[in-house]
Amino acid sequence: MASIFQFKEFAVDQSDCAMKINTDGVLLASLVDVGSSARILDIGTGTGVIALMLAQRCLDSEIAAVEVDSLAAKRAEMNFNSSPYAERMKLHACSFQNLDDIGLFDFIISNPPFYTDSLHNPDARKKLARHTNLEFFNELLQFSAASLQQQGRLALILPTLLAEELGVIAQSFGLNLLEVIQIRSFEGEDIIRKIVIFQQGFGGDVAISDFIIYQAKGVYSDMYRATLKPYFLAF
Repeated sequence: MASIFQFKEFAVDQSDCAMKINTDGVLLASLVDVGSSARILDIGTGTGVIALMLAQRCLDSEIAAVEVDSLAAKRAEMNFNSSPYAERMKLHACSFQNLDDIGLFDFIISNPPFYTDSLHNPDARKKLARHTNLEFFNELLQFSAASLQQQGRLALILPTLLAEELGVIAQSFGLNLLEVIQIRSFEGEDIIRKIVIFQQGFGGDVAISDFIIYQAKGVYSDMYRATLKPYFLAF
């Protein structure tokens, strides 16, 4: 994969990043409704692509990002600084657990590591980027609950079973499920990912929708093309 991924408004240099730009990240950044969020936090920003896509979408938002991998953090900061949104973006090279008090956020977003039951990758940096356990998610949910404004929201992209398990855990921290976007490769196939959005204090009906990536083998669906058109040169 080329080290530079060129978007319509910005470029992302992926060198030094264990996790490259992927479908999960770009769908998460483009599908979630961030509303009029003034302050957004991207946890585990990696290349910085999610934060950059949100900066393009949210012209009045201040965006912070955290990344524990020092090499990826440096690269993400370079990507931020070379973008048109540099003045609104801030990189914190640390884990969210060690993040200094920087105030409350309206929206927290993360494409987290979620291979909780897989054999760990022997590459230490890829292991850091891809593998985790439920203790991590407990800490993530607890941190988010404490760091969100009243009625603030948390958005994650996860495998189906993990999304369901975390829905129960999130409630214990006062984060209730607001919306679920079910992602499928093809119409009628099993769900491969869920985007789950939690909100502080929400207690209403959960909005559920489907998102289909392909209409045929190697052919993106109209909804995929429309969703990524503001970002991808190919569309």
